[in-house]
Amino acid sequence: MRRHWRRHGHGHRHGGLDYGFEAAGFDTAVAVEMDATACETLRLNRAWPVIERDLLQVSSDEILDTAGLKRGDPSLLVGGPPCQPFSKAGYWFRGDALRLEDPRANTLGAYLRVLEETQPEAFLLENVEGMAYRNKDEGLRMLLRAIEGINKRTGAEYQPVFQVLNAADYGVPQLRKRLIMVGARSGKRFEFPQATHGTGSEVGSSLLRRRTAWDAIAGLRPSPHEDLELKGKWAALLPSIPEGHNYLWHTDRMGGMPLFGWRRRYWSFLLKLAKTQPSWTIQAQPGPAIGPFHWENRRLSMREICRLQTFPDTVEIVGGRGAVQKQVGNAVPSLLAEVLGREIRVQLLGLKNSHGRPGLLPPARTGVPGPETIAPVPKQFWEMRGDHAAHEGPGRGPAGFKRLAEAS
Repeated sequence: MRRHWRRHGHGHRHGGLDYGFEAAGFDTAVAVEMDATACETLRLNRAWPVIERDLLQVSSDEILDTAGLKRGDPSLLVGGPPCQPFSKAGYWFRGDALRLEDPRANTLGAYLRVLEETQPEAFLLENVEGMAYRNKDEGLRMLLRAIEGINKRTGAEYQPVFQVLNAADYGVPQLRKRLIMVGARSGKRFEFPQATHGTGSEVGSSLLRRRTAWDAIAGLRPSPHEDLELKGKWAALLPSIPEGHNYLWHTDRMGGMPLFGWRRRYWSFLLKLAKTQPSWTIQAQPGPAIGPFHWENRRLSMREICRLQTFPDTVEIVGGRGAVQKQVGNAVPSLLAEVLGREIRVQLLGLKNSHGRPGLLPPARTGVPGPETIAPVPKQFWEMRGDHAAHEGPGRGPAGFKRLAEAS
């Protein structure tokens, strides 16, 4: 069995990629991770060698030595440089993101350094979709130029291709978009797999239906040791929001009470799962009112968010609620990694896959119950009723205006 190794530096992908590539038939030869709790989780669940430091402080020689490999031996380098400099949320709120001015973007350079000095047969790099936004893509263009330079200096022929993939299109019970870049040292061009799952609205499509939150978490009951009760100012308002909706239900454009202005809050504010739909993106550091929440009007349990991320059921996450949410929310869905790993094996490494569907694909369940009953709006929120102005667009929130004032 060929071995693959990957790195985790500032990216904090926390095992999601690794469990997926493991399911695709790869062995993790070494992991680099700077988060101590994430390292503890990796060591608890797998016997992979883990270097517990920032990638910027780890030499490529140490990585190869720990893996028991030489330059050119690794089958695959997998990594996720930090997403914060390219985040859509930052762009929407401020009108512009720090991007390459952000020092966290240095991890991009560290990833490229490891790629050049170890020369794997193939590499996979993942990041947020915002990295490819038009006029916001300098990080992406920098990567492509840097890989051209690596080829010139080393004689490699990496021909990187990239695409923004929605994990739900491949059977993950979660709407989560990631930019994926893949390249092979031989120069062979990678073809991204076609979507296998759809909404059912595609004309003449043979796609399977998307996996839903019910498919993933039906029948799971939280551990009695987990405190999943909502707390804070808005906790009592959540039961008045229907499944599959968020705070927008309580605006003048929807069916609830006009308590908020249209798009004046983050999309995940008071966001509730629907049994018949995929989950929305699991957040890494949500505030007390940031979802998605369970249709039972509570926070999701550790096992539930792991299921929505398609982690193997055997995986246990170390730490308190915040640490668990951070590790799982920052991870890439393991099923998406498995699908990509199966394609990389065949297309770029000349290996075969086992037949059948991916092992991490959730079952398609039947007998879905109807939506939960919504509650009346508690009286303490009635004083908020009234006319509320809608959001004026990207960069026109309070922070956006502040930046414009500072620039003028």
